[in-house]
Amino acid sequence: MNPSIVSLIKPLKVWQMLIFFLVFPCAFVQANESIVVIKFSGTINPVVAEFVSSEIETANRDGAHLVVIEMDTPGGLDVSMRSIIKSIQSSRIPIVTFVSPSGSRAASAGTFIAIASHLAAMAPGTNIGAAHPVNMMGRGSGNDDKSTPMEDKVLNDASAYIRSLAQSRGRNAQWAELSVRKSVSISASEAKRLAVIDLIANDIEALLMAIDGREIGIGDQTYKIKTEGKTRVSRVMNPRQKTLDIISDPNIAYILMMIGMVGIYFELSSPGLILPGVVGGISMILALYGMQSLPVNYAGLMLILLGLILFIAELNFATFGLLSFGGAISLFLGSIMLIDSDDPAMQISKVVLIPTLSLSILAAVGTVFLALRAQKLTPMSGVEGMLGTSAEVKTALEPEGIIWLHGESWKAQCEEWAQPGETVIVEAVNGLTVKVKRQELKKD
Repeated sequence: MNPSIVSLIKPLKVWQMLIFFLVFPCAFVQANESIVVIKFSGTINPVVAEFVSSEIETANRDGAHLVVIEMDTPGGLDVSMRSIIKSIQSSRIPIVTFVSPSGSRAASAGTFIAIASHLAAMAPGTNIGAAHPVNMMGRGSGNDDKSTPMEDKVLNDASAYIRSLAQSRGRNAQWAELSVRKSVSISASEAKRLAVIDLIANDIEALLMAIDGREIGIGDQTYKIKTEGKTRVSRVMNPRQKTLDIISDPNIAYILMMIGMVGIYFELSSPGLILPGVVGGISMILALYGMQSLPVNYAGLMLILLGLILFIAELNFATFGLLSFGGAISLFLGSIMLIDSDDPAMQISKVVLIPTLSLSILAAVGTVFLALRAQKLTPMSGVEGMLGTSAEVKTALEPEGIIWLHGESWKAQCEEWAQPGETVIVEAVNGLTVKVKRQELKKD
């Protein structure tokens, strides 16, 4: 029974305890019968780490019988992975990882989590491994490339960490180390044969049936798993976590940031459009919110902002495209430097990077071109747009009267008298009065 509930009912009398049991039966069912199933897929980032760790802590606090982590992941951040593993190691109830459904994988950081769990299972058609720490230049995948001392330190640290996890759970430590040093990846059947995992199950129901009655060690105690008749409770991310998890994807965060920059750029270059400014502001805020969960390189972020400033400056200074060219270079360098992570699962995909960057630069350069072209056009509105245009006399100009100009009636002055119906040309505008002259008639 949950220790917190025991502390509540211990001082109660018998009749008070009976009322407590009748009023709060759900608390005791939850405490003694629940099997918590945590599901997640995608990269392992701080949001996923927060979700999984908090659910494990809640399950321990509520006295759940078992926690199953059903996952499909290509890997993720080392710090997030270690946060989840610490929660698993400190758990007082069994943690079972299940790579499911068929076609899923537990790669990179997912391999560490599976090996660190009390029991590890996989569905047919899944794979595990390829846990080598990959650097941003793509080296260090077990080939003959020379590695730097820093890469050697990272590799040795990861190898020692996964070996210690495997040894503590009685799993194949030699294969675990090979998955880090040589990027070895194996299927579910091979993992079972090599004692990397404990069992293979088609689905969650088959998994719970297979582990029923198993005894595992947690600390210095033996824990017997009983799944028959237990209530299964699924845990999913709350709306805040779901939203942050979506925009924490490097590709989504990058697209949002580019949309935000283009929108703000349009609004600053043509004040009063409103819609680009609203869309751009919202997108930029969402991008910055998502990036707080990503390993952002601030030099890359500053280069992207510098690119935006250079494009805006092009609108105000005639540099014949020099500032725009500098802005394009700055955007490109900032984009490839933006995410500071060695894991390819956390990098911006080239399929997203190149088209998004190209469209953003094209939109910015196109706006600069149109703005410069517009500056050379003859004004069509305002005082400048009225000069030199023709108007029709409505009342006789003797020398003052009324003319019809741009669909409006204007008070006009003319040095020569003009009769209604004649055409005059606007020479000047003085407040609400225009100065005109009679249009010269062409001679035959």
